[in-house]
Amino acid sequence: MRQKFIFITGGVVSSLGKGIASASIGALLEAKGLSVTLVKLDPYINVDPGTMNPFQHGEVFVTDDGTETDLDLGHYERFTHSVSSKRNNFTTGQIYDAVIAKERRGEYLGGTVQVIPHITDEIKRRILDVDEGIDIALVEIGGTVGDIESLPFLEAIRQLRNDLGKENTLFVHLTLVPFIKAADEMKTKPTQHSVKELREIGIQPDILLCRTERFLSQGMKDKIALFCNVEKDAVITAKDLDVIYEVPLLYNEEGLDEKITGMLNIWAKKPDLSQWQKIVDTIKNPKKQVDIAVVGKYVKLIDSYKSLNESLVHGGIANDCKVNIHYVDSEELENGPTAHFDDVDGILVPGGFGDRGIEGKINAIGHARTNKMPYFGLCLGMQLAVIEIGRNLAGLKGAHSTEFDEGTACPLIYLIEEWTDRDNKTQKRDRFSNKGGTMRLGAYPCKVKAGSLAFKAYNQDLIHERHRHRYEFNMTYREALEKCGMMITGISPDGAFVEIIELKGHPWFLACQFHPEFKSKPLMPHPLFRDFIKASLKYRQEKQKWKKR
Repeated sequence: MRQKFIFITGGVVSSLGKGIASASIGALLEAKGLSVTLVKLDPYINVDPGTMNPFQHGEVFVTDDGTETDLDLGHYERFTHSVSSKRNNFTTGQIYDAVIAKERRGEYLGGTVQVIPHITDEIKRRILDVDEGIDIALVEIGGTVGDIESLPFLEAIRQLRNDLGKENTLFVHLTLVPFIKAADEMKTKPTQHSVKELREIGIQPDILLCRTERFLSQGMKDKIALFCNVEKDAVITAKDLDVIYEVPLLYNEEGLDEKITGMLNIWAKKPDLSQWQKIVDTIKNPKKQVDIAVVGKYVKLIDSYKSLNESLVHGGIANDCKVNIHYVDSEELENGPTAHFDDVDGILVPGGFGDRGIEGKINAIGHARTNKMPYFGLCLGMQLAVIEIGRNLAGLKGAHSTEFDEGTACPLIYLIEEWTDRDNKTQKRDRFSNKGGTMRLGAYPCKVKAGSLAFKAYNQDLIHERHRHRYEFNMTYREALEKCGMMITGISPDGAFVEIIELKGHPWFLACQFHPEFKSKPLMPHPLFRDFIKASLKYRQEKQKWKKR
């Protein structure tokens, strides 16, 4: 079978959930026995989201090969078996950078470089450069139809329909059918206008996903089909749902998977969605619950911690438990822990950059340590745990990270200026280096110490986890920290990088330099999140027993 392409666009407003829609379609197609890969095209001019403010862009997702990507790639990996790489996300910035580089090398033989064909040809080349042997590639176009930034991408996929043929390409358009409370009815006009905009640039949608608060009646579907020139059974209700993992089930009930395979002339088996149904049932009807405090600096935009939030949900699924996440702004803890932690059962400090709220995070870690409360630190959460232990257990006055205090007398965390990356290339950097792409990025190996909490979680002595950071544990202070009870239970095979620390005498205190949230899936919860939630449940039970005495 020749490789097929599904192009997903969005209209009317942003934030309709194209990423979830694309990932859910991927999950449905996999359930039908087809192999998929997913690609995100981002219209912004930044080369990648690595240097973008989380308040503007949300989380930066990291792939195994060390590419910093849009957060939608996290959805792709969580919903499907697809493993993303640098080929699965590209931006306007990357496209123009590549075309200009070719022009400078003289590859256009002195010709005038234009958006059409040069920019669109580069976009098409990258779209077609997907994994060989994959049945279907789903390509999501970022932004909203009508945005000037996305026009070259839309023109490129319009050309691909002509290049590849209708039997090998499919246009899916996600739009909005709002419910107007005053009129007590849903309105199709925004969808009609959005489709009109697409048709004006030469793209006729094959399938419409209509984001709604309520199910569309057949009469409403017929009306949309008539005015938007699509088949009646190609108008799909994409109703708001409380659980995102229910979206594939809804699409299946609406007949989306059968419509897609029919239009692409693919024979596929009936999908087995029993695992997805089990996940939804567990989330909706948990036997237990637990409260977790996430202490961060980007808590006002929850998308900043998208993978983290979902990983906590996955940890709950593994324990048949609802996880209530309490976001705590670390700046509010600068003067010490407050009542924020009175009703929680575990504390998690995620990654981050910059010195704002650092002392508040350290105070939160100290609270978890002294109160024997389960603590889970990720990336910066590990570095700050080292600092808290150094200051308050090892007696290292002024202990800090050179990221936040260049003149610290005890640089427990510091910048390694020369190191060997995952491709065995020597990298050099200092605090004046470019910010983009200069971190330790992607999957690195880690040896896990037998008998540790980490080993009990993974049940193996060698793991590979994804990283995104510049600063590292300073081995100069290893002996002093180990004497006071800190244990290094995960380390790089060459002994250069500390990857996991734990604390003697504490029921569950674990912090890692990597980002385990990037590899957690609802069907395969990450073992560290699973065990953190398990430990928090135990703490909750013991706390309730103590209160009854």
